[in-house]
Formats: sequence, structure tokens, C-alpha cells
Amino acid sequence: MENCEKTEGKDQDDKVMDVDGSWRSSKLIDVLRSFLGIQQRRAEAYSKLRRGFSEYMVSGGDSTYQELCAEVTAEFSDCSKRVLEMESLLADPDLCRGDLSALLKAVQEQEKHKLRLTAQIQVLKKAGRPSEQLVSHEGCSRGPSEHECVHIRQLTEADGVEDAEADAAYDEALKGAIRGVQEAVTCINEHLEEVRYEIEALKAEQLEELLERSAAVKIG
Repeated sequence: MENCEKTEGKDQDDKVMDVDGSWRSSKLIDVLRSFLGIQQRRAEAYSKLRRGFSEYMVSGGDSTYQELCAEVTAEFSDCSKRVLEMESLLADPDLCRGDLSALLKAVQEQEKHKLRLTAQIQVLKKAGRPSEQLVSHEGCSRGPSEHECVHIRQLTEADGVEDAEADAAYDEALKGAIRGVQEAVTCINEHLEEVRYEIEALKAEQLEELLERSAAVKIG
């Protein structure tokens, strides 16, 4: 926990200090629990995106999938906005927990990385392996667009190479993106465990303060 300079003055009444400490702990718990709620919203949005993409790959329906992407993008944007507000609140002198603000920021960065890689995975899967792209354009009404094929060629750096080499590069790009998502998820989960630990520590701190006040009242 960070030590912040208090503006009240050293002669402040101990009782007022206790009340302030209890309020601060409660506020911190509320903010951190709200953050965990935001993370649950993100998890649900990812589940919806995965289901929608799986359905798109089976049955098509580009407009439906695009609508889903727009909906999920709006949800992620709102989540990010709310977490930014929490970061600012935690860093405010009233709460003075820059360490927790930095923790939430670290989660934000990993979430951005995860989302970018998730989009890359979907682009790769939509386009398919390079050796299959020409076949798709010749006979499939739902094959990848020319733009998507060009994008895949850029991702795998496979321009001008044989199909086998292009496919191997494509597979490596896909595996790398999937691995990156898994690493981001692991990092995010570790940070969330830190948040949960902090909540329990704050609850224990509240209980300790309550017991101390009760003991003081009995002595008095």
C-alpha cells in the first residue's frame, strides 16, 4: 500500500482518522469489485464473439457477423472507458493507490493485445490457408475477399513462395497468434488474482479496524 501525504494535518482527531480509513477501504473494495465486474462483461463479450464467428464459418451471413462485431466492439469500448475512470479514481489523493491504478492499466494493455490477436486469428481463419485461397475464389461464393487474401500474404510473408512454404508460414502465423492470446489470458488472470487478493486484504483491514474500535469503546 502506498503512503500518501495527508492534507488534514497531524492534529486531526483519531476518531476522524478511523472513519476516513474505513471509508477509504470500503471505496477501494467497491472500485475493485466493479473492475472484476467489467472483466466478467469482457469475458461474456468474447464468448459471444467466438460463438458468432463459429456460426459465420459454418453458414455464412456476413451482415449478421458484421453486426455482431460492431456490437462487441462497442461493449469493449465501454469497458475500457469505465476502467480508465477507475484508474483515475484509484490514483486520486483520496484513495492514493497508484499501485492498483497501475495494475488495472496493465490489464488494459493485455486486453488490447488479446483483442488485436483475436481479430488477427479470425482474419486468418476466414481467408484460409494460402494453397486453398485460389480454389475459394474460383468456386466459392463465400470465399475470402481479395483484400483478405492480400492481408494474409502480408501476415505470412509468403509472396512468391511455393504453396507448401506459404502454408507452413500461415500455420506458424496462426499458431503464434493463438499462443499470444493464451499468454495474454494467463497474464490477465494473474493480475485478477492480485485484485482478488487486495480485496481480501482490505476486508481484513476493515475487520481489524472494527475490532480495535470495539475494544476502545469497551475500555472507555
